[in-house]
Amino acid sequence: MPTIRTDDGVDLYYEEAGSGIPMVFVHEFAGDYRSWEPQMRFFSRRYRCVAYCARGYPPSAVPADPKSYSQDHATNDIAAVVRALDLAPAHIVGLSMGAFATLHFGLRYPRMARSLVAAGVGYGAAPDKRDQFRAETDAAIARLRTEGMAVYGKTYAHGPTRLVFEESDPRGFAEFEAQLCEHSTEGSALTMQGVQRERPSLFDLAEGFRAYTTPTLVVAGDEDDPTLEPALYLKRTIPTSALMVLPKCGHTMNLEHPDAFNRAVLDFVTQVDAGAWRRRIPASQSGSIIAAKT
Repeated sequence: MPTIRTDDGVDLYYEEAGSGIPMVFVHEFAGDYRSWEPQMRFFSRRYRCVAYCARGYPPSAVPADPKSYSQDHATNDIAAVVRALDLAPAHIVGLSMGAFATLHFGLRYPRMARSLVAAGVGYGAAPDKRDQFRAETDAAIARLRTEGMAVYGKTYAHGPTRLVFEESDPRGFAEFEAQLCEHSTEGSALTMQGVQRERPSLFDLAEGFRAYTTPTLVVAGDEDDPTLEPALYLKRTIPTSALMVLPKCGHTMNLEHPDAFNRAVLDFVTQVDAGAWRRRIPASQSGSIIAAKT
């Protein structure tokens, strides 16, 4: 079983396919390496693709120490994968929890990133949502520990931002739900406590985002309400970013609309690899509505 060991001694399971410029996929809380299958099949025709399971998600190790779970660990685990497999600089593609780690990776390890895709990112990030997010996270952790993931996973899968997934693709949603219910109860609870609940707000990282030089694509689903405001914030703050909003799309966008997601990411990384991705023109942010300020 292919694994790499992190600096703090945690074994991470990974799978890879294809050859060429490296591309690393970083999954969301409700996913694992399997949730990137539509992307692995598509992009491995052109790229060397790697998908791995975060710590706490079997077949990766599930550390028992709560201190083994944090935003820092999640960020450093991407770096551990990139280093161990000699992938730098790589395109890094993250969804939700994985997108938070991807953005932090861009802050901490910019030379290891060829580009960044942050999809469905921003749950609890808005300043007026922090307390609500933590309260809901505490309640979720309590239910998760009481019911176990095999039961609670069904509740989590039917969250408000995933209902459009079930409506549009019942078969795909059923597979997503079944895989979620297979996750480790302990690993999921510790991840929710240490990574999700305690991560810093994106709105507190503006200074670092303004200094970004790495090409960045922010992707949001128009029915993924908690991510829309953070997506606009990231677009307005990161000078090397673009924003795409997928219509009639919820949180699990890479599975809900894999073709649209894949084509958007492909167009982005093709421009990056061709050296054609440019920073935003400063004058376009002058604040004027009609004519340039003189």
